Amino acid sequence: MPEPSHEQIASGLQNRPPIALVPGPRIDAEPHSSLPLRPSAVWDLPGGSARVYLGEGNKALVRPVIVADGFGTGPSELVSAWETMEFGDYPLISELRRRGRDVVLLGFRERGAPIPDNSTTAQAAILRTAAEQQGRTPLAVGGFGTGGLVTRHALASMESRDVDHRTGLYFSYDSPHRGAWIPLALQAFAHYIKDLDSRFSDQINSPAARQLLWRHIGEWDGAPERSAERTAFLAEMRAIGEWPRRPRLIGVANGAADGIGTDVRAGELALEGRGSSIAGTRLYTQSPGDGELAASLRVVTERTHEVRTAGLPSIDGAPGGSLEGFGILADGLNALAAPLGLKTDVRIRSHCFVPSVSAVDIGDLDTDEELYTDISRLPYETSGLDEFRLASRNEGHALVTEELSTWLLDRLP
Repeated sequence: MPEPSHEQIASGLQNRPPIALVPGPRIDAEPHSSLPLRPSAVWDLPGGSARVYLGEGNKALVRPVIVADGFGTGPSELVSAWETMEFGDYPLISELRRRGRDVVLLGFRERGAPIPDNSTTAQAAILRTAAEQQGRTPLAVGGFGTGGLVTRHALASMESRDVDHRTGLYFSYDSPHRGAWIPLALQAFAHYIKDLDSRFSDQINSPAARQLLWRHIGEWDGAPERSAERTAFLAEMRAIGEWPRRPRLIGVANGAADGIGTDVRAGELALEGRGSSIAGTRLYTQSPGDGELAASLRVVTERTHEVRTAGLPSIDGAPGGSLEGFGILADGLNALAAPLGLKTDVRIRSHCFVPSVSAVDIGDLDTDEELYTDISRLPYETSGLDEFRLASRNEGHALVTEELSTWLLDRLP
């Protein structure tokens, strides 16, 4: 059988769903048998939309909770967001509604848009909620992952312009307040195949990714650095006061507090190409030190290229909310037709995505000492949050658990 051509491989990749590093069911997962509840209303908003689910017994918005969608590519899939919140380890939407809370599920036309752009959508949702609410119960406003950054920016921006947001509680659910992490090996691979299919690279290079990632590369052979977009975003947050000041600020993290990481070790082979078109590709977990091999890359080409890094911590195994980044890539490639020669073996599916210290805004990501610190020994004042809760063990990013959800529910206004 002849080797597949560049054009055949490109067509095979482009005719499949894009490889996208987002939490959720695996590519081969069966859809949930229960359909989402029909919303009481659907709002068209500038740059997005919202689905409104009234609390049990409510005839109008009475005790609203606005929940913003997180990082991804393309428009928010609010049905998928519903499934994440309802059909995971804990039925959060049902419990919110049972307690008389009205859920406003906020999505964006482009999840990869700049965070301040989606903040404009969040501000519109806040103002509409306040306008339609009956009674004066303060709003609860927050989001999952990047949605927590979007709503944090929205509330702080409104306060900086003296706009009344009527919000009594801000919450974040595993949000990367001090940055998120996608392994350099995965970023490099995304850019390496962009002439075959640019969608993976487009996600890594989206404005939102550039703003939230602690270290970023724009090309496969680029040097990892804080992007100019992230620098500008952090400066904008400082300009509007960093945090809203009127509501109480709380957050939860899917990572543990004790400073103990996962079983992912630095410098381990995570993914290896087996098919003829990808043989020679090896992606490794991040190692500290100088000249560390992060990836060997070969797709279609005869030559194999190396990606090496220096001065980065052992972040892939750090305590925090994890993402199946290596697994998502392997699943996407293995779903392609065998003759294309892109079969891979994945040995390590997950990596740290939102370190615990980032999710509760209590430490930076620059060193192993900071990443693996025992948060329980640190004073609360180190964080921008008034109160926070970490998971009892490291788990998947944005996983809805009873442990974290009930803690959050008990603090709603």
